[in-house]
Amino acid sequence: MGKGFFHVPTAINEPVKSYAPGTPEREEVLKQYKAFYDSEVDIPLYIGSEEIRTGNTRPMSPPHDHKHILGHYHLAEKTHVEQAIANCLEAREAWADLTWEQRCAIFLKAAELIAGPYRQKMNAATMLAQSKNIYQAEIDSACEIVDFLRFNVEYMAQIYGEQPESSEGVWNRVEYRPLEGFVYAITPFNFTAIAGNLPASAAMMGNVVVWKPSDSQIYSAKVIVDVFKEAGLPDGVINVVYGDPVMISDTVLDSPDFTGIHFTGSTTVFKNLWKQIGNNIHKYKTYPRIVGETGGKDFIIAHPTAKPQQVATAISRGAFEFQGQKCSAASRVYLPKSTADEILELVKKDIASFNKPGSPEDMGNFITAVIHEGSFDKLAKYIDKAKADDNAEIIAGGNYDKSEGYFIEPTVILTTDPQYETMYTELFGPVVTVYVYEDKDWGETLKLVDGTSEYGLTGAVLSGDRYSIDEATKALQNAAGNFYINDKPTGAVVGQQPFGGARASGTNDKAGSMQNLLRWVSPRLIKETFVTPEDYRYPFLG
Repeated sequence: MGKGFFHVPTAINEPVKSYAPGTPEREEVLKQYKAFYDSEVDIPLYIGSEEIRTGNTRPMSPPHDHKHILGHYHLAEKTHVEQAIANCLEAREAWADLTWEQRCAIFLKAAELIAGPYRQKMNAATMLAQSKNIYQAEIDSACEIVDFLRFNVEYMAQIYGEQPESSEGVWNRVEYRPLEGFVYAITPFNFTAIAGNLPASAAMMGNVVVWKPSDSQIYSAKVIVDVFKEAGLPDGVINVVYGDPVMISDTVLDSPDFTGIHFTGSTTVFKNLWKQIGNNIHKYKTYPRIVGETGGKDFIIAHPTAKPQQVATAISRGAFEFQGQKCSAASRVYLPKSTADEILELVKKDIASFNKPGSPEDMGNFITAVIHEGSFDKLAKYIDKAKADDNAEIIAGGNYDKSEGYFIEPTVILTTDPQYETMYTELFGPVVTVYVYEDKDWGETLKLVDGTSEYGLTGAVLSGDRYSIDEATKALQNAAGNFYINDKPTGAVVGQQPFGGARASGTNDKAGSMQNLLRWVSPRLIKETFVTPEDYRYPFLG
């Protein structure tokens, strides 16, 4: 059989389609949306080669139309989780031993399937399951997941090509082994791309995975499973379970073969899992890798020299796209007194131009629903509190209705207290809080931005003055793992802006980068000596 040093296809970002009126992609996705809406799906557990239906099911409904049933998914019992672990371990040897270019081919094929025949299935499923408008679905469930797969293949090849120097008569080489055991992937509701990437990036490096998608994302997760199956991913490499998260995590973390967790979700949950792993450390065959991206309380700070229209657009997009349900969404804003009124009037004008929150099937809707009733109730509580508090006022939005869908109006809270509760509490919804500072207090306000929140995910500075930009970049170096200058703090693109933050926002292992993939391998150095010494004596002995 011929061998070679293989070059993978050069990764390029998948072009984002416009879905403008009259375009073929607009008609295609609406047709697929209707087909999904008018049918019901029965989603099993995927364990090894089996599709397991336990009979214990839960319904799935669109957040914007919560009385409509899209289908049901089956809940795992403890025995199913144990079965998933066993299937992982059974599949591990063959998968880890498969040549790297064969693994590459599977995920490159998956990328092409999503970019082509599965594109509108991914988009329509995300529109229905997560209430994303078509543009947010396109950049997430189509383009970003394609980018993750393509760029990770390229990064994998670069990692394998990184080799040590060799001296005369010696050949040093490093192999990048998959971890010894299985990886546990826990994925969030808000990004279909993240749901696909967390198990796939670990699997790409030769690992086997137990994957638990968010209960609110199982509908679109099934499309990811369908893609991986059609791409030729062998049975048992990624096993998919749903159900009681505590039971599933307890079962997984109790296994001596647990070797790592790839997580995106709640800060509190991640900290508890970290503690649980620590308490179980004597059970494990190796020290588990702990990789997580969690919450954020992301900021925009405007300098007096910033153009008001640019600041307003950064707020309108950064705070309200996908109803603010991005860990990177702008949720606290600091405006200079000299331009604050003008900026806020422009933001209110933007909000007034949004259609009333509704279904993503109506492509005139910029805003749709929040993910579920629990999120709706939490946001309504904070909105009502702001209406009652003396040190806060609602200057835009503030209404909500869950009779048909979980609709929260885009809401702007103006506070006189920089430590007001919604300036540091993660809300995860279309609610942004604004504090106005005196222009002369720019430097002190930077300290305020840095010290207000426990998080450190994303942030943005808008300014027309390069000295102030430099000052903010230095003062806020620990406040954001992704820092944006004269832009909104959202919209990281794979291959361009590796994403992740520190502090309470996670381990900052930068999803969609070589740094992340390195967490899923265990390097082994091999030194080969060609002429082996036969005398212990060194020359200095005479």
